Amino acid sequence: MMGFLKGFSEQIYALLRIVTGFFFVCHGAQKLFGFFGGPHPDLPSAMAWFAGGIEFSTGVLIMIGLATGPAAFLASGLMAGAYFIAHQGSGLLPIENHGELAAVYAWVFLFIASRGSGTLSVDAARSGG
Repeated sequence: MMGFLKGFSEQIYALLRIVTGFFFVCHGAQKLFGFFGGPHPDLPSAMAWFAGGIEFSTGVLIMIGLATGPAAFLASGLMAGAYFIAHQGSGLLPIENHGELAAVYAWVFLFIASRGSGTLSVDAARSGG
């Protein structure tokens, strides 16, 4: 039924990588620079700098498609850790503990790590493809 999208799978994947990376950059910028409503009030400053630094730097790498696999794997691990540290204690399921975003980021970044940079990326431009 949605077969017409099959021919655009590489471009759709690139958009997934770029948009998700951009959103992650925004989360990092919020923690590091106070953008978009400022840092999370319950997050200690050392944790904010650590998480924000990883979010910002891996988000940029994922977004531009440079060393995407390792960057996305690190981002996935950060989000899995965030889920278990900040959310799991408040309920079994993400819908109960408000950890949906962390869980979705963890899985999407794991998928991106397994798939790599793909088209419309710095890595593809550097390799000539």
